[in-house]
Amino acid sequence: MAGVVVSGAQVSYISQDCEEIPEFLGRKYGHMAKRLDLSFNLLSSQLQAEESCSCCYYTDKLVEKQCKAELAASIWSVRFGVVDGKECKAVFSLWDCQERSLEGLKTFSYLEELILDNNLLGNDLLLPKLPHLHTLTLNKNQISELERLLDHLAEVVPSLQYLSLLGNMACPNELVCKEKDEDDYQRYRYFVLHKLTNLKFLDARKVTRREREEALVRGAFMKVVKPKDAKASNDVASTSPEMHYTPLPSGSRDLTNHRGVLGKCRYIYYGKHSEGNRFIRDDQL
Repeated sequence: MAGVVVSGAQVSYISQDCEEIPEFLGRKYGHMAKRLDLSFNLLSSQLQAEESCSCCYYTDKLVEKQCKAELAASIWSVRFGVVDGKECKAVFSLWDCQERSLEGLKTFSYLEELILDNNLLGNDLLLPKLPHLHTLTLNKNQISELERLLDHLAEVVPSLQYLSLLGNMACPNELVCKEKDEDDYQRYRYFVLHKLTNLKFLDARKVTRREREEALVRGAFMKVVKPKDAKASNDVASTSPEMHYTPLPSGSRDLTNHRGVLGKCRYIYYGKHSEGNRFIRDDQL
């Protein structure tokens, strides 16, 4: 097949702009591949759903992107709409949700190494059960929620020993943000090692004995807490009364109510020490 490079048990399908793993890859190489490289493609983690409608067959017109995200929060989701003047109801099941872009990995039952660098994978990334996988690289994707990813990996890839997340927002280093420093990255490493205790290599560095001991003691407290959503903060700010600070007394804050203030000044300036006065003659005064 065009674009496929096979070398022994290694299969590469790089820079093919595919949005999901082609079916022929699993059918032809799934039984023998131990290393799969899918770098520089368009694999994403958008949830897809199979829908059923008891009213008509126009269910595909009821599916919208914004309602797919709701599937992860509840077991059942009901979508109402009007199609061709007829009211329809589409029922979605959480168990029908599949990540079609990575669904093809199910046929690679003997996979040991998986390379998914430079794709569009995000926080909804879902891998199938891969019991033999020990190496996973997800560099330069769109992952920002670290804990969610680590909990998922601990469940589906229990043999994982080598993990790389460089280039993602979830991995705080200077490649992503110049404001991050080595301390931020070290805390990230402790938290990852706390979640994935079998790791031997994280990102570009080997896991040291000291890091493992530190992760055991303090790793659970290294979780980075994100600030509240900016949109939510703006909504709260818009509902709260707007207050402007002013040093003036309350009585003078009304622009239509002007009041004068009288006072005494103890200091009087005579101009004796003014540097400009020495250039003025007495006859010019």
